[in-house]
Amino acid sequence: MAAAATTTGAVTRRLQIDPERTVVTVIVRRAGPLAKLGHDHVITSADEAGSVWLGSTPADSSFELTLPVDRFDVDLPAARAAAGVEFAAPVPDDARTGTRHNLLRAEVLDKEHFPTITLRTSAASGAWPQPIVRVAVTLKGVEREHEIPVVVERDADGLTARGELRLNQTDFGITPFSVAGGAIRVADTLEIRFEIAAASSGAITLPRVP
Repeated sequence: MAAAATTTGAVTRRLQIDPERTVVTVIVRRAGPLAKLGHDHVITSADEAGSVWLGSTPADSSFELTLPVDRFDVDLPAARAAAGVEFAAPVPDDARTGTRHNLLRAEVLDKEHFPTITLRTSAASGAWPQPIVRVAVTLKGVEREHEIPVVVERDADGLTARGELRLNQTDFGITPFSVAGGAIRVADTLEIRFEIAAASSGAITLPRVP
């Protein structure tokens, strides 16, 4: 799904990201000689926003997704269960709170100066339902591109796109968090799993009332 499609004259249909059915999951793994004393974490997004421009081919389509960093959740039980059996063990509340604090501080995501993370397409090839997509990730003011396969399910109301990519924190100027002189640290590579759902305005799921 290529961002350039909006300027080629191709006929596209604009869909709105549905935050109730969209989620980005970040797997943060532990590293270091004393890694077994730490936890692998599952971070999930909330309140996503953006659009999908859907054309007849992947090359005529694109998406842009914005994630507010202060709406990331850490180690929700349902998210850990969905991430796989290796994350079945719960994480203590104090570890969850501490991880979220470290995530948002200036040395990592720096929510005060960079309140959002953006994913957008810059190019695509192949055909439905499994195109190859170049995704540009903007994090802390730095943009990096990754080419990945994506599985797209389309219907009359919109689409759902699923994919995975890996990125290194150091590529975005982030020094992975560590304690005890690096004996326990966060691995540089993050695993990003995304499921993006988009629909016409009339088909978007309304937020649940508490």
